[in-house]
Amino acid sequence: MTQKILIVTGDAAESMEVLYPYQRLREEGYEVHIAAPTRKTLRFVVHDVEPGFDTYTEKPGYSWPADLAFSEVDPGDYVAVVVPGGRAPEYLRNDPELRKILKSFFDTDKPVAQICHGPLLTAAVDALHGRRVTAYPALELDMQAAGATFRDAETVVDGTLVSSRGWPDHPGWMREFLAILRAKAPVT
Repeated sequence: MTQKILIVTGDAAESMEVLYPYQRLREEGYEVHIAAPTRKTLRFVVHDVEPGFDTYTEKPGYSWPADLAFSEVDPGDYVAVVVPGGRAPEYLRNDPELRKILKSFFDTDKPVAQICHGPLLTAAVDALHGRRVTAYPALELDMQAAGATFRDAETVVDGTLVSSRGWPDHPGWMREFLAILRAKAPVT
């Protein structure tokens, strides 16, 4: 039986932060499902840093279909979850179905990969207290308020939680996440 991994996201997620892990995990042999508030075609964005801007800029990105609505997800069917960034986590953290899903992964110590603004979601289920994390650097105070120790590093691993700052850090992020997956939920 193929091991399944869940990606939880929505509109305005960062394109590369959804599609890179989606493709990389499929390449590794995992079955990957994307869940969103509803089954629909999601519209992602591209965040980039440009000279003269104090923060990232946002442009339209790719469109991609959601395989499942959050209400259809059985966390027990999945060996791990990926939490992309972008603007999606800002509103998704208010979704009670998604909070139940994420809490289940932490309660069962399954691997969780989060990137950029994704930790806003894991903070919403009180899963960061006492952990070491990284995130988009502007979230340092949010991570500290959630009880985490923030590190401005490419990738931070704390048990089965792997976090990263943003899409430029993808290689290190996926390398660390795959090492945990190969140990805890190898493809058979």
